[in-house]
Amino acid sequence: MRISYNWLKNFIDITKTPEELSLILTDIGLEVESLEVEQSIPGGLAGLVVGEVITCEQHPNADKLRITTVNVGGPELLNIVCGAPNVRQGLKVIVAQVGTTCHPTTGEPFKITKSKIRGEVSEGMLCGEDEIGLGTSHAGLVELSEEAEVGSLVKSYFNMEDDYCYEIGLTPNRADAASHLGVARDLAAYFRANLKPIDTDSFKVSEAKGSTVEVLASEDAPRYSGVNIKNIKVGESPEWLRSKLAAIGVRSINNIVDVTNYILHDLGQPLHAFDADKIAGNKVVVRKAQEGELFKTLDGVERKLSAEDLVIADAEKPMCIAGVFGGEYSGVTESTTSIFLESAYFHPVSVRKTSKRHGLKTDSSFRFERGTNPDITVTALKKAALLIAEVAGGEVSSEVVDIYPNPIEAFAFPVSYRNIQRVIGKDIPADTIKEIIQSLGIETKNESSEGMDLLVPPYKVDVSREIDVVEEVLRIYGYNNIELKTQIKASLNTSEKPDKELVLNQIADLLIANGYREILSNSLTKDDYLENAETAVKLLNPLSSDLDVMRQNLLFSALTAIGYNQNRKHADLKVFEYGRSYQLLDGQYVEKQLFALTIAGKKEAAQWNSDSKTVSFYDIKAAVDAIVKRLKVEGIRVEDYEGNYFDYGLSYKKGEKVLVSFGAVSKANLKTADVSGPIFFAQFDWDLLIKVIKKNKITYKEVSKFPSVRRDLALLLDDQVSFEQLRLIANRTERKLLKDVQIFDVYKGDKLAEGKKSYALSFVLQDEEKTLTDKQIDGIIQKLIANFEKEVGASVR
Repeated sequence: MRISYNWLKNFIDITKTPEELSLILTDIGLEVESLEVEQSIPGGLAGLVVGEVITCEQHPNADKLRITTVNVGGPELLNIVCGAPNVRQGLKVIVAQVGTTCHPTTGEPFKITKSKIRGEVSEGMLCGEDEIGLGTSHAGLVELSEEAEVGSLVKSYFNMEDDYCYEIGLTPNRADAASHLGVARDLAAYFRANLKPIDTDSFKVSEAKGSTVEVLASEDAPRYSGVNIKNIKVGESPEWLRSKLAAIGVRSINNIVDVTNYILHDLGQPLHAFDADKIAGNKVVVRKAQEGELFKTLDGVERKLSAEDLVIADAEKPMCIAGVFGGEYSGVTESTTSIFLESAYFHPVSVRKTSKRHGLKTDSSFRFERGTNPDITVTALKKAALLIAEVAGGEVSSEVVDIYPNPIEAFAFPVSYRNIQRVIGKDIPADTIKEIIQSLGIETKNESSEGMDLLVPPYKVDVSREIDVVEEVLRIYGYNNIELKTQIKASLNTSEKPDKELVLNQIADLLIANGYREILSNSLTKDDYLENAETAVKLLNPLSSDLDVMRQNLLFSALTAIGYNQNRKHADLKVFEYGRSYQLLDGQYVEKQLFALTIAGKKEAAQWNSDSKTVSFYDIKAAVDAIVKRLKVEGIRVEDYEGNYFDYGLSYKKGEKVLVSFGAVSKANLKTADVSGPIFFAQFDWDLLIKVIKKNKITYKEVSKFPSVRRDLALLLDDQVSFEQLRLIANRTERKLLKDVQIFDVYKGDKLAEGKKSYALSFVLQDEEKTLTDKQIDGIIQKLIANFEKEVGASVR
């Protein structure tokens, strides 16, 4: 929502700068997302001054140029060369001095510099309309009146004032602030100032002959007001009105529509103008639409109405979808000479449902569906009529029709000073609380030292309870004025630790950040995908042969998703799933929470300078290791995978239980699922993982001031010896100083004996308390070599 700084001055006297007011608006709950300068013409005539031509003589070197001396109110006259035909002694002109930037009507802005023109010095420029954006004329200089004060700013001469527009992020509950009047009300409460009255005293009726109004759906239209205006001339709006609307981003259409838009943003009251000559029977009927009734809206689209839609109709047909969109037939055109002007309060729920049903979102529906002010319909109507008389020459030709059978009551409830102070957390004086409440337009009665009864006007739709009043008081009093106490009381959180949902979200965020997408599969599957038929949970009444058992793992759920995508030429996938498995063990139904990762296809798209790479075992291993590291799971034992999922893979164990298994999905499983490989899959026992990390303790260790040292060893080993065995031996050999063990090269070939391989290992050593010496390092390396030789028969190459 855009709000104009100058427009606000119509309702309240403002002494704060636009920047200062921006901070205040945010503090009172109307968050300013941006502040922009709005100028009616580019550059806003900045830097231009009024000058007087003192002398004007022929240029010695050019027939069409004159040399002038110009008084701009400074200590010295300026020498300016000018070629305009109307330059002459005594003329009051617009002067752009050296350093001023001019914004022409067409072309790029340019800066005035001191120069020589045909050998004569020129210290500025005398300006024509097109040279400073005032117009398009290039016939000569702009001639100012004799009364123009030399040295004064040109923008002051033309009464041009820069405006500032606030982009306010209006929250849905603040319908009362969806206008300049609404924002001004909050500012008046903040400053404890009075709003300027809305002047409609000059409203008068020329004759009492208007349209007949009948409301048949008063539940959806609790208040309906209208008036007829004749002898209008539809055309372009005056400059002031177009500028007002342009400042807040509203496009000018014609003077009648512009007035209705002006009132909408001015008072927050939507209006609609009907061409009175097109109202059949001169009768306005507020009714529900007939089911299936056709209606062509202003955008030229024919829409089928619902019996739940509220319409404004004439004696024969709908003219407008109430509160949402006008009709093409009854709209104001250039030939319109008389109108029926509508101002109503429609029920928010009715407008909201109609707007959603037809997919129509307008400025009017935005306000109606959040709740407008039922008490301002007639005031808005009169102000609009006066504006139409001003800009389109209209005359009010009927009394104001105002049908309001059941007035909407104010919200009535009591408030306690003590409750307000307790919730806010500060003992705000009762007089201050009362003053703020009254400044917000809320009526107080039955006052006592304990509290009072309130009558909240119906336009404050979000203030219907005591707790709502607390919020109102707090935002006007100021959140920044509530001091933080030195001691904060808080109840203990008794939720289960760790928070399973939080852990899941952390891992999901990690994977999504690395290109994975989450999938959600059906827990029902077909018996071809069973891991163990003897423990299967079968459905007594299956929907189909493809959905006759509960799944025992997430593997085939993932393969089904991969196959679906492969068949649609989307083979490069990285997905994860969080779901349950189901088994019947020893007569008991057992559910287990699982977490699975699947990758397939290309690792990344081919580029002009590199080939695309297919995903590998090490990509799934990297993802598994990242999860294990993120959750700080330690003491893992690595073993070769044993089972039917993979052709090859690994299992990470915690004790004797498998935490996660991962690898290349077996060709048999790929064939069963009818998908193309290679596909790599990992499945976590999530319940076990949560149990393991429950024991994690948060520890902090200062970063060591002493450097780490790396040493490498190349070992000749038997083929069956794994890196995991070597890592465990190394960690047992040196528990304190050994920080990391990595393998960086593996070699098998004809240069080695059959059944042998070579591993190149790196060892990182560090002492937290001092710098390691060569003697200490060599001693550790020798111990490692001795233990490798002793336990796995290794030899140093």
